Amino acid sequence: MVEQKWIALSNTTLGQLVATINTSIIIVALPPVFRGIHLNPLLPDSFPYLLWIIMSYMIVVSVLLLTIGKLSDIFGRVRLFNLGFLIFTMGSILLYLTPNTGDIGALEIILFRIIQAVGGSFIMANSFALITDNFKESERGFAISINSLASVSGVSIGIVVGGVLSVIYWRDIFLLSVPLGIFGTAWSYLKLKETSPRKKQKIDVLGNVLMAAGLISLLIGVTYGITPYKQSPMGWTNPMVILALIIGTLLIVFFILWEGRIESPMLNIHLFRNRTFAIGSFTAFISAMGMMGLLYMLTLLFQGVWLPLHGYSFSITPLWAGIYMLPLTVTMGIFGIIAGRLADRSGAKWLVIFGLLLSGVSLFILSFLSYNFLYYKMMILLILFGIGYAFFNSPNIASVMSTVPPQERGSASGTLNNMRNTGYVASMGIFFSILIAGISTTLPSAITSALNSAGASSLDKTVSNMPPTVAIFGSFLGINPIPSFIPNGINLPASTISIIEGNTWFSEVFSGPFMSSLDVVLFFASGITIIAALISILRKDRRYEDSLETIARTKKESENNSNKLDNHGKL
Repeated sequence: MVEQKWIALSNTTLGQLVATINTSIIIVALPPVFRGIHLNPLLPDSFPYLLWIIMSYMIVVSVLLLTIGKLSDIFGRVRLFNLGFLIFTMGSILLYLTPNTGDIGALEIILFRIIQAVGGSFIMANSFALITDNFKESERGFAISINSLASVSGVSIGIVVGGVLSVIYWRDIFLLSVPLGIFGTAWSYLKLKETSPRKKQKIDVLGNVLMAAGLISLLIGVTYGITPYKQSPMGWTNPMVILALIIGTLLIVFFILWEGRIESPMLNIHLFRNRTFAIGSFTAFISAMGMMGLLYMLTLLFQGVWLPLHGYSFSITPLWAGIYMLPLTVTMGIFGIIAGRLADRSGAKWLVIFGLLLSGVSLFILSFLSYNFLYYKMMILLILFGIGYAFFNSPNIASVMSTVPPQERGSASGTLNNMRNTGYVASMGIFFSILIAGISTTLPSAITSALNSAGASSLDKTVSNMPPTVAIFGSFLGINPIPSFIPNGINLPASTISIIEGNTWFSEVFSGPFMSSLDVVLFFASGITIIAALISILRKDRRYEDSLETIARTKKESENNSNKLDNHGKL
């Protein structure tokens, strides 16, 4: 008979796999999805749909993780984990069956992605807690490393398989999750047993409302902050964005104050008095922001510059970008298992510090690569970053989860995953803002110069006015944006038009502005990662059980000393 701990690990690992596949698969498949619903994602009216199809899943997960983690402590982790698998599978089926096209079709995809995200939130909020419940402390690092392997593997599988399936039929990318979801739902309902203690308390309704409203407001502000506003390449001056960020910040402040006052809070603020929990959660946010930001930037570099210049057509660059990034995700998986074993034997603190430092240094060195780099140099740096992330991730999760009491593990797991997912969303807002700010000042002049050299200066007014977001997200989707800006009937030789619309012209023009802005992004990512490593020196990893033993021993010694004094007084 299979031990319950292996059933828990297999269920949570499968859950993480389908959830992360769904995160990355949509990026590769967006061009055929938009063609399937008859919309151009680069047109101004369709651009918000593009952002929300990408961002809606991550935003909903970030908003719900903390709430679901707390509800799991009250109603049972297995019950809500099982429900998550069922909801996720239903969302996948609905996405495959998307009935309409045009604007309605895009809205349906966003709605069904949100349903998927609700299910994914139930799965992700409970995964670490279920592993911690079922594995003893000396095995948790290894178990969590297996779970993390599924997460990073899901990113690779989503990109590669999504690229293949999207060429066949765009709906098939959503069908991939259905058999996995059905199997996971049946497996968890039949085999997974509740082993965690339940915590009887009232549901913190106001806390849930404040936290959800605050996060939604902040994340909407970030999303529209990278959207063009009037004549500006970004929306940070948009009054709606400013108001959303202010309201979101105030609501989060009120949420923290409220949670510190009530008897049964949704988020136990006292958890952050635990130095390891506080530092581990913060560094998880920074590391997630750096990792996801790097994936976004590498996607742009490969799809918008390097692959077209090496003979790959734009339409197949998403698939090949995923293949060329495999050394990163494979390294994360392999060394994650090694790091988990080492953490079980020798503790997490110095592994975490080493991992963050190695990640930060590799990001710094990446900034010195030219746009036409030799691939083996990129591969070495991807492997180094992957090793660094692996040595941070699994040991950090295991040590953080081991420092909280069993009845708080659902809330702790939700908080930790919330910090990671918020880091994913923040990476898009911060890194793309830096990128857009740089490109908006240099791309127009680069386009003008290239058009003059090609003898096509008559196109300057239309092509050089290309919004930087169109250039960036066109590259991100594997779409050459140039043909959309060339008017019909333009009086230019066909050979000139062919060169400008060809596979390499845009990439050559885009490479200079992009690389100079990318350097700033990588410097920023490297800096915050190294700062996180230095902060981690203050960690004091200690199991919750060890703390109880210390308290009990101290209490016993105190009682013994007191008895000795009493006996001495009697004598």
